[in-house]
Amino acid sequence: MKTLGWGASWRIARRDLHAGFRGLRLLFLCLFLGVATLAAIGSLTASITGEIAARGQTILGGDIEVEMTQRELDPAHRQALQNLGRFSETIRMRAMAQKADGGSGAILTELKGVDRPYPLYGTLALQHGSYRPLPAHRVLIGPALAERLKVRPGDRLRYGQATFTIADIIADEPDRVGEGFTLGPVAIVSLEGLRQTGLIQPGSLYTSKYRIRTPDGQDAHALREKLEKRYAAEGWEYKDRDRAAPGTNRFIERMGQFLSLIGLTALIIAGIGVSNGVGSYLTLKRGSLATMKVLGATSADIERIYLLQLGAVAALAILLGLGVGALLPPVIVFLAGDVLPVQPGFHIHAVPLLTSALYGLLIALIFTLPPLARARTEPAAAIFRALVNPPRYWDRRSMMLVGLAAAALVAVVLITAREPLFSAAVLGATAGVLLLFLLLGRAVSWLARRVPRPRQPLLRLAVANLYRPGAQTSALVVALGLALTLFVTLAGIQTSLDAEIAHTVPKKAPSLFILDLPSSGEGQFRHLVEARAQDAKLNIVPTLRGTVVAYRGQRVASLKERPEGAWILRGERGVTYSETLPEGSELVAGHWWPKNYQGPPLLSVDAEQAKALGVGVGDSMTVSVLGREIDARVASLRKVNWDTMGFNYVLVFSPNTLATAPHSLTATITMKSGGETAMTTALLGAFPGASVIAVGELIGQISGLLDQMSGAIVAAASITILAGVAVLIGAIAASRQTRSYDSVILKTLGATRGQVLGTQALEYGLLALMLAVVSLLLGTTAAWFVIAHVFAFHWSPDWATVLGTLAGGGLLTLGIGLAGSIPLMSVRPARALRQL
Repeated sequence: MKTLGWGASWRIARRDLHAGFRGLRLLFLCLFLGVATLAAIGSLTASITGEIAARGQTILGGDIEVEMTQRELDPAHRQALQNLGRFSETIRMRAMAQKADGGSGAILTELKGVDRPYPLYGTLALQHGSYRPLPAHRVLIGPALAERLKVRPGDRLRYGQATFTIADIIADEPDRVGEGFTLGPVAIVSLEGLRQTGLIQPGSLYTSKYRIRTPDGQDAHALREKLEKRYAAEGWEYKDRDRAAPGTNRFIERMGQFLSLIGLTALIIAGIGVSNGVGSYLTLKRGSLATMKVLGATSADIERIYLLQLGAVAALAILLGLGVGALLPPVIVFLAGDVLPVQPGFHIHAVPLLTSALYGLLIALIFTLPPLARARTEPAAAIFRALVNPPRYWDRRSMMLVGLAAAALVAVVLITAREPLFSAAVLGATAGVLLLFLLLGRAVSWLARRVPRPRQPLLRLAVANLYRPGAQTSALVVALGLALTLFVTLAGIQTSLDAEIAHTVPKKAPSLFILDLPSSGEGQFRHLVEARAQDAKLNIVPTLRGTVVAYRGQRVASLKERPEGAWILRGERGVTYSETLPEGSELVAGHWWPKNYQGPPLLSVDAEQAKALGVGVGDSMTVSVLGREIDARVASLRKVNWDTMGFNYVLVFSPNTLATAPHSLTATITMKSGGETAMTTALLGAFPGASVIAVGELIGQISGLLDQMSGAIVAAASITILAGVAVLIGAIAASRQTRSYDSVILKTLGATRGQVLGTQALEYGLLALMLAVVSLLLGTTAAWFVIAHVFAFHWSPDWATVLGTLAGGGLLTLGIGLAGSIPLMSVRPARALRQL
């Protein structure tokens, strides 16, 4: 017969397609939710990064920024930069704010001194007025500082040796995002006022930033590269308006990629449920399929008709998902509030929307082609026997199309990924876990067929259900296995994080951190602490800032691409010197220098960073400290235990290298609880320029961050759990006809509804028991990897909670499975038998 054209096929498909998408709702929901999630994540990421790029001048505070630590520009260099355009200078440092009236309490703040031209771009917004250059005795403070010290405009604050009157409360600091991470609320004074505090001393830790507003039409990026080459030996850091906040950009892009991969993984897992759902839909249509084939319809006709049906539903789901995904970012921005670095407006971003649509289309093709191929290739007689003899038709053409779609999916992921290797690892892990559970499902069916038949009738039926014709054992194993594994993973991560905060951190953490102690005041500091807490334990280390400018004979500035994982090359790092091996370090290669060493400069490097750089014992490294380049030989490599809550430095010099350089001291005090406030007051009285951090408050901040991280992990994993539920629903839908047939036969033979449901409960229970061990192993392994390698914490889960969560997760998934079987209990035997 002559095959139907696309027009005639669409008319038949449209008439046969139910208005409520009956039978295809799982396909619609999975694609809609998956595409909407991916589109929302991609659009939000693009909105934030686009807003940062668009506001680059305001965020940076200029077109070009030159930054240095523990020093300021000399007159010659200052004049050279001033000649490039409008010029502004700021100095930022940590400092303790106290009420001038002698009230108790001191708050660690970020004190910022600004000159008269500040800000070059944007506006410093205030709550009660407009900004004008500050006189030396006035200060602007952030809302958090005003709340914590219970102060308001007109009150007075003391910083170091100077007293300031609060002029206003800051509503918006234009270059806040560009300043990066801060330990406390901000306060802004004039540069003259900052110098009056006496906090800037030789060796003090402060950051000087010089912003340039170039003339209109000037290429800021090219000018920045020119400055980098001209002043390569100065150890300065440079930014331009195109990358005003590289750290924030990098974090947002990586987080967006991570969340997108989570969404794509969930969509892939849900695709198994989609395949089962489509297979169930085509099973319900087997009468129509067989009739059309008997009347002469060709395989091409069948393929066109149902491809158009599935394509129409998938296209509508993808389009609606794109619409919702494009509209969600403003809602997320509103709900997130100040958590996000910027508040982007509403924009349509074509690239993430097109990428999400492509993902949805490829997933739809990969998981709907197999059941469609079976409907296209199986003969009419086989269709009528499908209930008791399920078909296994699978042609080479369909396999090729599915393979091409899968290859295209992988290619799109890798091309659009910021880190292709990481993305490939995630996809590989997803494929490996799915393959493991699919193989395990086959193994369960094989084992159930060969075990001795139980005498108890319901149990015998439950075991038979695992290998009978049309059994969805593999799909059920995937669904239950994924759900149970994720429940165990979440429980292991959450309880380990709780244990880290509750036990490990308080045991290791000192009571107080003291920053910016003058190097000449070490003896006075020791005497003061010992007088007030005789059993206190002190750890005092010198502190400087340095930049790695060369290693193994190659300049960092000339590298086309920095080595993977070598974050030591990303700007200035803390450096120190020590005569002995520092606390919390373990020597893994080389030898420590002898006491009173007076030879050429030697250096000890963190072993992980040395591996990233390809540096070993005996190699050379050049570090710029205070504008002076120091050529040193690597004498040893150390394993740094970062979880000691003490001072850990990537770079440690021999004492003769830096002992005479201007620097400050940093210290920790470990003492009995209860005396921290009195100790802080005494220290600030003796050392007004020092900053004291109460570790209890710091631990509270860490706990909050860990809670947010674990909350993000739970939220991300919940998407995948929903995907597992979709697989479970799809498996139930795919076996609906067979289970309906069984239910009718059993009830005709006298079985009650409770016995029929009990059989299915036993079936799901047997699967859950067999999967419990596998899920426990996989889940704890995944949780251990996250805790030990991502967070670098100790693996200390609460096994009672983990096992309880596993049991609760099993009961929950069993409940979902049985809930899907309840409608089958209302099927009337006479009506069902007439439809067979």
